[in-house]
Amino acid sequence: MGIEVDPSPQLEQYAHRNKLVTSAWLGAKLGTPGLKVIESNEDSLLYDIGHIPTANRINWAKHLNDPVTRDFITADQFETLMDEKGISRHDTVVVYGDRSNLWAVYTLWVFELFGHPDVRLLDGGRDAWMQEEKETSYDVPTHTTSGYKVSQRDDRTNRIFVDELREIYSDVQLLDMRGVEEFAGNTLRSQADPERTVSVSRAGHIPGAHNIAMNTSLYPNSRFRTRADLDRAHQELDPHKPTVTYCTSGARAAHQWFTLKHLMGWENVRVYDGSWIEWGNMVRAPIAQGNM
Repeated sequence: MGIEVDPSPQLEQYAHRNKLVTSAWLGAKLGTPGLKVIESNEDSLLYDIGHIPTANRINWAKHLNDPVTRDFITADQFETLMDEKGISRHDTVVVYGDRSNLWAVYTLWVFELFGHPDVRLLDGGRDAWMQEEKETSYDVPTHTTSGYKVSQRDDRTNRIFVDELREIYSDVQLLDMRGVEEFAGNTLRSQADPERTVSVSRAGHIPGAHNIAMNTSLYPNSRFRTRADLDRAHQELDPHKPTVTYCTSGARAAHQWFTLKHLMGWENVRVYDGSWIEWGNMVRAPIAQGNM
């Protein structure tokens, strides 16, 4: 099932090298039967001005979210989406996107919630592909399939809800991926999106959380740093302790989850995708302010 793993030597250093592909490998494999490429951006219009050939688009906000429940679509809806995008359970799916793969990783995380057997990330994402001036296309794939099946969505292995987190937050390793000023409680303005004020009533962080910047895991060209660099950046943390990542609305938390679980091999990492938008608005939810 799936296409052979990218044999590039630079991927050997990572714990789960099968979760990452290089642009050289992807460029050589485009058009291979059983390979499906998905672009998932924060700016959904980027796809229209050129994308990786054969790539289809998944808009994380439009296609993966239920706007009423602020949850993901159901298993039935995910099956329909996969059929519409021409993806079968046997396909290898490679996801990429803008902003250092920020929402592409979130999309990959959702694919894993629904148990897709083989979903991988393009190292460097759209940024790196365009910087290398590789081939792009305006063609939109129209091939569909039928019969994609999901047994059930797994909301426990890689995800945690607020009710459980409120019970155990003092016993887990919490990683807050927001900016320093947000973490300290000095501002409600998101440093990831400085033009927007986050709709929360309180500033600060979940007590006991560690503040980590997403770019500690990335080079300026949006590719992941070496395993040695990742180990140094996380040396004050315990890789064996149950860990929960959160941010403002879940994207940076999912990116950190990918780094810890798939690149560094941490076995017990979950994403709190309710994140600060939820925690910061709850009555009597404990918060702390100031830097650790």
